[in-house]
Parts: sequence; C-alpha cells; structure tokens
Amino acid sequence: MQAISDTLGQLKLGKPTTFEQLTVFPLFGNASMDADYLMLDEALEQEQARVVEVSESGSVPDLRFDNLGDRKVLLVDGDELIGAKQNRIINLTILVPAHTQIEIPVSCVEAGRWSHRSDEFSSAGRNMYARARASKMEQVSACMKVSGDHYSDQSAVWEDIADRSSDLDVSSLTGSMSDLYEQHEERLGAFRKAFMVQDDQVGAVFVVNGQVHGLEYFNSPRPFSQYLDKLVGSYAIEAMLDRGEKTGPVSDDTVTAFLNRVAGADGETYLALGEGEDLRLSGEEIAGGVLVADNHVVHLAAFDIRNTGARTSSRARAYCNRPVH
Repeated sequence: MQAISDTLGQLKLGKPTTFEQLTVFPLFGNASMDADYLMLDEALEQEQARVVEVSESGSVPDLRFDNLGDRKVLLVDGDELIGAKQNRIINLTILVPAHTQIEIPVSCVEAGRWSHRSDEFSSAGRNMYARARASKMEQVSACMKVSGDHYSDQSAVWEDIADRSSDLDVSSLTGSMSDLYEQHEERLGAFRKAFMVQDDQVGAVFVVNGQVHGLEYFNSPRPFSQYLDKLVGSYAIEAMLDRGEKTGPVSDDTVTAFLNRVAGADGETYLALGEGEDLRLSGEEIAGGVLVADNHVVHLAAFDIRNTGARTSSRARAYCNRPVH
C-alpha cells in the first residue's frame, strides 16, 4: 500500500468551499502529469467506445465494453450507464487498453425493468450517490476476498435505492436511481454551480454537515476537472437528506486525519480487470478502491463508512456464489 501513502502524502489541502450542508476541500497535486487515457464519457461521445449487453438475453451483473480507439479508457467506479435492458452502475474502476473488448462487472440500479430500450448504453453523466456507492464498494471488496469475483450484493443495492427514493419523495415506475436524480435536478444543479474546479486540482475531500464522508483522487487535473460535477451531485444527495442543524466548519486537521486513515488502511491487492492492480481498502472503518498502473495511483476513491451510513454486508459468500441473472 506504499503507493497510496506516497500519493496522499504529496497532496496539498486547499481552502474549502461550502454550499448548504456540503463542504468540499480541494486537493492539489502534480499539475505537470497528463493523463494518457480518455474518460468514459469522452470515449462514448467521440464514438471511440461502446457498452452493450453481453448477449441478446443479457446478464444483470455483466456488460461488454469495447474500446474501439487508439487510447486507453478509464471507467470509474459508480458511474451510471443507461439504456439497453436496464440501467447499471460500474462496480470498480477499470483502465481498458486500446482496441480491447472486456466484460465489466456492474450492478443494476433499475429494479423494475428488464426490457430492450436501446442497442447500446449511454452515459447518464452522474455517479452513484455516496452512501450507496460506499456500501457497494465494501460489498465488491468482500466478494473479491471470498471468491475473486467482482459482484455487489444486488438486493442491498436495490433496497438502498428504494430507501433513498422514499427519503426524497421520489416516484419511479421502475425503481430507477435515475429518477432520484432527475426529480431533484434543479436543486442538484444549484449544488454543482457552487463548486468550481481550481487550477492544478486533482482531488477533493467531501464533508456533509461537518462530517467527512469521502475522498476522490485522479492522477491528473484533466480527468478530475471533468469529474467534479458528478462527484458534487453524488454527495449533494447526502447533503439534501441531512436536514439537521448545520454544524460549525470542519478543521483542516480533521480532514488531514481522514487522509491519514486512508493512507494507513489495511488492504488487499488484486490483478486489475484491465491494466494495473486493484487495491481494496478496509479497516479503520474505511471502504476504498484504488487503481494502480505503471507504479502510480491512477484513481482512488475512499469513504468513511461510519459517517456515510454505508451498509456493510455479512453475506458475501451467498451473493458472490449466486449473482442475479
């Protein structure tokens, strides 16, 4: 786990910005490093990639990703894909080599639909809200440890979406996470407008009502600048739910302590599905996933599962051995 400690140790913490219950601390790093990959949204928009069902009949926990271009493509944990037979989110971060076809592990975020809507998936332009993403990340890590597979606890994912939809008075005919976002788009848009990417920014720590919830890091300012709106939307869902009395400002020391906990967390190392190694963080009540390639951290996402209220799962062996099809 030395790569994680080294990476976080080199970051500089910036001045936070607050909107309603959400505070974002920017993280600054090596601005000279340029990412040698496309983000998923870029690749789809440029028709350099496509995502489809694995077969005509389909498989809930698997999709096929085709990198049609000359550059690598980064798929980020928690990104939502819409269309085909049902909407899904990506289970872990994957760096797909150029001109490569790969099956990717996913979770369904639309429990009430299994019918053809389009031949290919498109990007929803959003990331799974923070609590559910933290829970799913912990579930996938547990499954990898038990069986080497990359499944989530699909029933738990559906339950969490149903609960959040109820909390936010969202009506959805198909139990879709998309409806949760779309029915609150005006308010989520106000959150996104409140937070701007800064020069040389490569990451951020997200605080909801005075409690540190999570951290996101990319190895270059370019991918982070494209991704901040998704992250703000993800954490804004949590901020919208936390209607309690707003606490005072969180200190730099509190944020630094969280970064140190992530840097010192226990973990397991696995061969990544695409390029590099997949490091799964645990212990100190941290859930995290880290992609390392060419001896440097490409992407890191970590959550404080105490503060997010993430649901840990004790049934990894059951859902790993019996994925939903």
